[in-house]
Amino acid sequence: MKKLLSILFLSLLWCNICLAANLKIVDGDTIILNGEKIRFSGIDTPEIKQTCSKDGKEVGCGIIAKKLLLEKIGNAKIKCIREGKDIYKRTLAECFVNGKSLSKFLVRSGYAFAYRKYSKKFIKDEEFAKVNKLGMWAMKFQYPWDFRKS
Repeated sequence: MKKLLSILFLSLLWCNICLAANLKIVDGDTIILNGEKIRFSGIDTPEIKQTCSKDGKEVGCGIIAKKLLLEKIGNAKIKCIREGKDIYKRTLAECFVNGKSLSKFLVRSGYAFAYRKYSKKFIKDEEFAKVNKLGMWAMKFQYPWDFRKS
């Protein structure tokens, strides 16, 4: 019985490693899952090189958004609902871990913005983060779409 449990445990561990190996987190709103580049629809996170200012100190808010996503996913299985392609030929999708939207999580945490240009879906989540001064809302920041223009 002990041997069977050991084999089962190792099999589950191997399975989780396989799932993690098929996932690459590019930044806070883009992943590569099983070779498919997926951009989270309806949100925009800071760019990896983007910084914010908190209490007079520079903070790597783009890196924080990526780390937050990485921690939320862990070794869990990701399920995505595809919505089409963007002009860069990335798949646009809303992705979920354990039935919870990763986009909603990032916006409510204050490390993503409702991308109103393309969707109204996450506006209430952004308002929640803003009112509660969560994440970037507790810092001085530039919106990602403005940062990309500069």
